[in-house]
Amino acid sequence: MESPTLSEFDLHLFSEGRHWHIYNVLGAHLCSSKGGEGVRFAVWAPQAKAVSVIGDFNAWEAGRDEMASIGDSGVWSCFIPDVKPGAFYRFCITSANGQKLEKIDPYGQAFEMRPANAAVVVERGHFAWQDGDWLARRSHWNWQEAPISVYELHAASWRHHGSGRWLTYRELADQLIPYVLEMGFTHIELLPVTEHPLDESWGYQTTGYYAPTSRFGSPDDLRYLIDSCHQKGIGVILDWVPGHFPTDEHALARFDGSALYEHEDPRKGKHQDWGTLIYNYGRHEVRNFLIGSALFWLDTFHIDGLRVDAVASMLYLNYSRKEGDWVPNVHGGHENLEAIEFLRELNQVCQQRFPGTLVIAEESTSWPGVTRPVELGGLGFNLKWNMGWMHDTLDYLRQDPVFRQYHHDKLTFGLIYAFSENFLLPLSHDEVVHGKGSLLNKMPGDDWQKLASLRLLFTYMFTYPGAKLLFMGGEFGQFREWSEARELDWDLISRPEHNGIRNLVRDLNRLYCQDPSLHLRGFESAGFEWIDCHDSSQSVISYLRQSPHNRTVVVVNFTPVPRYHYRIGVPEAGPWQEILNSDSEYYGGSNVGNPLPITAEDVPWMNRDWSLELTLPPLAAVILRPAG
Repeated sequence: MESPTLSEFDLHLFSEGRHWHIYNVLGAHLCSSKGGEGVRFAVWAPQAKAVSVIGDFNAWEAGRDEMASIGDSGVWSCFIPDVKPGAFYRFCITSANGQKLEKIDPYGQAFEMRPANAAVVVERGHFAWQDGDWLARRSHWNWQEAPISVYELHAASWRHHGSGRWLTYRELADQLIPYVLEMGFTHIELLPVTEHPLDESWGYQTTGYYAPTSRFGSPDDLRYLIDSCHQKGIGVILDWVPGHFPTDEHALARFDGSALYEHEDPRKGKHQDWGTLIYNYGRHEVRNFLIGSALFWLDTFHIDGLRVDAVASMLYLNYSRKEGDWVPNVHGGHENLEAIEFLRELNQVCQQRFPGTLVIAEESTSWPGVTRPVELGGLGFNLKWNMGWMHDTLDYLRQDPVFRQYHHDKLTFGLIYAFSENFLLPLSHDEVVHGKGSLLNKMPGDDWQKLASLRLLFTYMFTYPGAKLLFMGGEFGQFREWSEARELDWDLISRPEHNGIRNLVRDLNRLYCQDPSLHLRGFESAGFEWIDCHDSSQSVISYLRQSPHNRTVVVVNFTPVPRYHYRIGVPEAGPWQEILNSDSEYYGGSNVGNPLPITAEDVPWMNRDWSLELTLPPLAAVILRPAG
């Protein structure tokens, strides 16, 4: 049970922005006072004239349960006896100009189902976690030498119940985990399940930074999903949005009548693209609110990582703004110095307190040192989305194969910077919405060429340096663009050509996870070597992936023309075996390739002493390794 009063030390840490368990202090917490049980409520509203708790326990009547201001902390608190878990509540705030505002609890740990928005008193600490072994292993996990393959999904549209409704967290656990295990992914990444009012925002306009959405069940139901994943060896990453928040009147916007969480100046506080508000990262209590949220998920939900949304929009004061519509920093530059310090502190605190967890940046610019440690001048993220690789690769594949020879640099340029950061290769939800079409429909040509090109893309991605991320539906060649309003087109997997793509992704995951040459040095230049990056006329690339103990050769033919007697240099003599061919009939291909071992010849080629003469299938990749 919590104390009915807040300590001076708690308030001091909060005012400094360094209370890492603030979720145990602010908000609603069950406690006892003078022998009676009830709830302590606390909220930060420094510009308020008065604050009271309204709820179903006092007929939603403002003024009946008034809160007291505690010194100059800006925090208001009160104890209300006999309030039970499950009670609904809000705060009624009287602003400095006398306006009455009904606001949600920023630290609320559960909310009503939208469109209702009252917070719910919850009782924490009774979930019987069974993932102790997982957490122990995670704390010593060397992620930089491990395979990381992420299945990104939107909980409301992955699959529906037979009645058409969403699956609950527990139903997701029962259906999703066997599927992810079968497909071989190491992690799932949930599009934001933090509470949000608008289904169409996919969770990115968050209002409840400490609450899982009630759409799919209770907080303990989400814990069940995460615990079940851990027991089966699957990590769980949460998409988390500290870059902006919605303008809904019931939420954080002008919370106490003033620009409390946001900036007063719209040139700093209004996001032009999304119509949302930008956090004031220079305010200690705001930084504490956000870092506390990150720690809350890592601590009380055992989340294994956070994917931080829209980092570029946080780093630049002039992000998506016209000249004159932004305010330079104290040095006259466009860098958001307060946001930079926030991100550095976020990464340091998360990784110090929860070793083995990942903090991943969706950052789309060339900002230097995103994944460099803070002590070396970087931002301190573990991984960064490689948006350059994604855009270049998809732009290249959109070209008619006849013209790809003129765009060969899009395949090779990425290796110039591939090891400047710890990169994750994202084929994410952002690429299959808003008229962009599905991955399959980005590919030119007839249906056969589209399917072959998608198989080629996946093989290329899984053999390219870096961690991997694939959005749901891509793994079986979803035809239609993704919509949050419907489930995936699961009936497609009854078709051999689509099930073939799924089989390929499954086999690529297993190969990537089991073969050290494909993951052990995924973030090091020593793990990759070009064999030939110059064959633009035939649109073929070949490269070597290697670890200290084994080597893998990858050859990719980006045209629908089979290449016979195609010679490549290899690093050693002896027989070589084709271990995967994306054109295999098992995957829906035409079965052109090299079924028998091929002995390296003593014919120098491409600056190597030995070479192989191969048959390259059309629009396909082949993977080979020494057969010895």
